Amino acid sequence: MKSLRLLLCAFPLVLTGCSTLSAVNWSAAYPWNWFGASTEVTEQGVGNLTAATPLEQEAISSELSGDYRLRSGMKTLNGNIVHYYEALKDDQLALVINGDKNSISRIEVLDSDIETDSGVKIGTPFSDLYQKAYGNCVSAPADEGAAVECKAEGSQHISYLFSGSWSGPQGLMPSDDALKNWKVSKIIWQQ
Repeated sequence: MKSLRLLLCAFPLVLTGCSTLSAVNWSAAYPWNWFGASTEVTEQGVGNLTAATPLEQEAISSELSGDYRLRSGMKTLNGNIVHYYEALKDDQLALVINGDKNSISRIEVLDSDIETDSGVKIGTPFSDLYQKAYGNCVSAPADEGAAVECKAEGSQHISYLFSGSWSGPQGLMPSDDALKNWKVSKIIWQQ
């Protein structure tokens, strides 16, 4: 009889908990994730996301181990309609995943917890990686302010977007002295 009373008291809590526990990251409870399983940007992709991953919500969510909330969208790029997914972590934009139905072709990393296999992460200063922009970087369009995109040393697929303040003409490459204090604002993997 005591177990029946306990069940009757606990049942409403279980029912109300179902709706609120949907936002809980249950994959973090897996023992293999207890000791800092981390996502890295490598030549192959970002974590388990690679060029072989279909640009489908179920496949992306599975490869991200449920650590992010996904939302999809479409935009135009060079006159073509492009499908993409945004991965949100704690309601902050962490990844932008582009491609077509067959595969992922580009991933922009904005999550400061994700770094490259060489240790570069969001916030790394330009001067820690490059002495000069010439031969490494090109001016890049930016949502706000100015930006340059630089190829990662020894990489065919990884580049860094550096952002900072600069009062020169738009589209012109800032001087190396101006770039010195700019920081990585995005890590980009592209097939």
